[in-house]
Amino acid sequence: MDVQPDDLPDGLVIADGAGRVVCFNAAAVRITGRAREEALGSPLHTALPLEDLDGRRWWQLTDPYHGPAIRNGQPERNLLLSGGHEVLVAARYVRAHPRGPVERVVVTLRGTEARRRTERSHAELIATVAHELRSPLTSVKGFTATLLAKWERFTDDQKRLMLETVNADANRVTRLIAELLDISRIDSGRLEVRRQRLDMAAAVRRHVEAHVAAGRPASRFKTEIADELPDLWADPDKIDQVLANLLENAVRHGEGTVTIEVQPTSSPRVPGGTATAVAVSDEGPGIPEESMSRVFTRFWRGSRRGGTGLGLYIVKGIVEAHGGVITVERAPAGGARFRFILPVGAPAFMA
Repeated sequence: MDVQPDDLPDGLVIADGAGRVVCFNAAAVRITGRAREEALGSPLHTALPLEDLDGRRWWQLTDPYHGPAIRNGQPERNLLLSGGHEVLVAARYVRAHPRGPVERVVVTLRGTEARRRTERSHAELIATVAHELRSPLTSVKGFTATLLAKWERFTDDQKRLMLETVNADANRVTRLIAELLDISRIDSGRLEVRRQRLDMAAAVRRHVEAHVAAGRPASRFKTEIADELPDLWADPDKIDQVLANLLENAVRHGEGTVTIEVQPTSSPRVPGGTATAVAVSDEGPGIPEESMSRVFTRFWRGSRRGGTGLGLYIVKGIVEAHGGVITVERAPAGGARFRFILPVGAPAFMA
């Protein structure tokens, strides 16, 4: 099947050996705002007037048709269209034989919006990390400096309290670093899943017992676990991350009873169709309808502040790395209901 220029997501402009435009695809029309009929047949520098960031005319600087014959193009760079609209431009010079005359100049155009969004996201991540690290590190530094300078002046109980605070803050820093590593692996597609046989029912009960042991009333939790579940092969540590995050969110930001359901299911959305579904719901105010689409994005914290806003982004990355899907909706009792589906999968040595 032939790919047509208008099928390409990037702008494509091609000029012939005489410097006249012979191709100006739909994306180029959209990016430049110039009509195709106006561009076709025009000199390249007229159809695509470009300046560098210093205001110099780019075609005069690069001179593709009369410049050194050893050149084969221009690497991608930021340039300006008429009106100061910024675009990413790369060019290739096509020659019939090395050092021969240029027969075609092929130019690609890309908008800078996606790159700017990525840059903003990275800047936000750096700012978030700096903010989250500052508080615990300041605390650790302050308490350790105080203990070193005035150790003999404090009672054993005071020393224990300070050291417990230092330990808690160190754990907070460790968790943040782990989150950053997870995000890096998710964004680069390098998140490794080491599948083992996983007893999802036991994993859920273990997390509920941990919350009860931490002082939360057992009556706050309700589990609905099917008698028979399919054999599930998944990464126990990463599924523990998912369960811990969803239960903590339900307990901290929700209200009333937290219900955890574990059921077998079949879904065309996961490989093989056979899967295990886990749902965590609460009876709190829930998530506004207009925010549902942003729940799994970076830095989403809802109406209540606190935390890095990275947890649900990581949860989604882990579930999808297993070939599963995760959704959020309004719970029957009015709160939020997170549901993830994991395919049965295969052990690591067979994957």
